[in-house]
This record gives sequence, structure tokens and C-alpha cells, in this order.
Amino acid sequence: MSNNLHIALFTLFAFGLPLWAMQNNAFEGRGVHGCVGECYEQWQAETGGVVAIAVAQAEEKANSTPAQLGEKAYAGCIACHGAGGEGGVGPKLAGQSIVEITDKLLRYKAGETVGAQSALMWSQAAQLSDADIDNIAAFVETL
Repeated sequence: MSNNLHIALFTLFAFGLPLWAMQNNAFEGRGVHGCVGECYEQWQAETGGVVAIAVAQAEEKANSTPAQLGEKAYAGCIACHGAGGEGGVGPKLAGQSIVEITDKLLRYKAGETVGAQSALMWSQAAQLSDADIDNIAAFVETL
């Protein structure tokens, strides 16, 4: 695949998915609501409301291992690197150590060229905190 095709596919995914999600936001899940009045009251009764959801999420995060937190953060990596880190548009990540993944993500975050597709990774890594990078690396090591 050419770099232009990679960029086009990435752009379609990066912008298309959020647009679709915004257009399809309805009361379909425990943490999502798009309604008012009686519908909102039903959602609040089922979930406890925004505060209860936030408290539950904070407790879950506090009780999670770095690899578990990294699994959630890795969701943004799946499109290019595969659910099991097997590669695809991006290189294979499975089998790499925490040190290797951390080093590469920090170098991408700093704007360094690491490989042929560095330009795609610069903006992705720039959005990650150091904790996100550590957690993703911990998860990738489990693949």
C-alpha cells in the first residue's frame, strides 16, 4: 500500500468514526443518553446519573493494573496494528517489550523519525500522557 493510501485510510477512520458517533448518539447504553424528561429520568434511575458513573469509572481505574488500563488505551491502535498486535497498516507490535514500546512512543511523541510511517504516529503519540504510554506498553507486552 502506498503512503497516500495509508494516510487516506487513517483520515477516514480518524474523522469518520467520531462524526458517525455524534450522529448516532441515543440512549442505547448505560453511559450514554441523548434524551430529556421522562427518558432522562429513566436513564438516571438505571445508571445513578453522571456523578455515579464518574465515581464508578474512577474506582475502576484505581483498581486496574497498567496492562488493563493500557488495553483500553490500545483501542485507538487497533485500526493499524490489529487487535492482537499482529500488524496490518502499521507494524507488528506483539512480542515487543515494555522498554521497546515505551521508547518508540516517546520518540514519536518527540517528533523523531522511527520508521517509514512515523508521520502517522507523531500526532497519535502527541495525544498520549506518559502514563498512557506506560500503560499501552504494559498491555502490548501481554500480546
